[in-house]
Formats: sequence, C-alpha cells, structure tokens
Amino acid sequence: MDKISFLGLFIGLTAIVGGQVLEGGHLDSLVQPTAFLIVVGGTLGAVMLQSPLRVFRDGMKMTKWVFFPPVVEPQKVIADIAHWSQLARKEGLLALEVQIGTMRDPFAAKGLQLLVDGAEPERLREVLEVEISAWEANLKAASKVWESAGGYSPTIGIIGAVMGLIHVMENLSDPTKLGSGIAVAFVATIYGVGAANLIFLPIAKKLMANIARVVTLREMLVDGLVGIANGDNPRIIESRLQGYFV
Repeated sequence: MDKISFLGLFIGLTAIVGGQVLEGGHLDSLVQPTAFLIVVGGTLGAVMLQSPLRVFRDGMKMTKWVFFPPVVEPQKVIADIAHWSQLARKEGLLALEVQIGTMRDPFAAKGLQLLVDGAEPERLREVLEVEISAWEANLKAASKVWESAGGYSPTIGIIGAVMGLIHVMENLSDPTKLGSGIAVAFVATIYGVGAANLIFLPIAKKLMANIARVVTLREMLVDGLVGIANGDNPRIIESRLQGYFV
C-alpha cells in the first residue's frame, strides 16, 4: 500500500476545504450537483471519445496502482538470476528447464525457455525487448487516460462557468435566481481546476512512476538472462544488476 498517496490526497482536499472554512465560508457552497455533473460528466465523455475501449478500460483498472502499486522486488529477482547463473555454469543451460514451471511471471518463464532452447544472446535480448516495448506502450497509453482527463477538466469547468453566467444573464429580472447561477459558475471552475491538479494529473504522474519501476525490473531480468547466455561470471552478473535500483 502506498501510504503517501492516501496522505497526499487527504492533505490536498483538507487544505481546500479548510481554507474555505477559515475564510468564513460554508461547506454547502462548495457542493453544487449541477457543477459536478457538468465537470465530471463532460470530462468523462471527452476522455471516452478520444480513447479506444481497451485503453480506457485499462486506464480505469490501473487506478489501483496509485494506492496499491505492483510489487517490485529487485533483490529477489537478482537472487533468482544469480542462482540460475550458478546452476547453468555447473550443469549447463538445460538444467534451467525445471525452473520454468515454478515461475509465476510469464515473461520470466518465456525468457528462461528461450535460454534453455539455446537462443543466441542478441536474439534473446531482441525478442524480450520487443515484448517489453509493446507492454510499456500499452501501460503508458492507459496512464494517459488520466493525463487527458487533467487536460480536459479545467476547460470543462470553464464551460460550466459560462453556462452559469448565461443562466444569470437570463434571470437578471429575478434576483432570487441569480445566486444559484453565480454559484454554479464559480464552483464549476473550482471543480474543473481542482480535479485536474489534485486528482487527475497526480494520478497520471504516479502511474508513470510505477510503470517505470516495473519496466526497469523487466529490463534487469533481460540483462541477467543475456549474461547467463553469454556465460558471464555469476558475481559479475549480480554486481551489474545491482545498479538498476539504487
């Protein structure tokens, strides 16, 4: 669990609400269902319009990475690679075949299978890096769903503000309706800008950081497998892999 994400969201929202209270304002004035519908609905529609269904769905599923990021255990992977290297050095690459069935990660299992099959080091790297590139591209496309929401949200907030002012202008002769229209106008702007800078864009940045970590872990794995294929000394392989996560 990423506690700092929970803490950051709490502090951000508390600062906005607390500032409103300290200024003598009422919390009720920040609750405008109409403005919320305009900003959230408009932003959601814009993001769905620009995104293929698979990308949009993946972007929604990846939201959990903000608070519960994927487990990255580089030391465990390094230990596994060192063990495989020693095993291959003593008994040959075919001795690694029994390790394939124990792998939970399909990518690691595929790499070991290529290694056991006798793939040349450069060919092994090429095949696995192509898969990493495609996987990384899919993850980044999904994270950009939130980045796009952060771009659209402020503009949709301005649209809500203009709509509120139009409502005000239409009812200048009836002062009782002016307050609600002005409230929608200003609160829609707050919702749009606030959602973009407190929620959508931070989510996108946190997802990109987590993507970088999982991609680096796979690149480290590939480097280790290529080292085994080259017959490098296990200690040299382990020392080189330690540099990926410092």
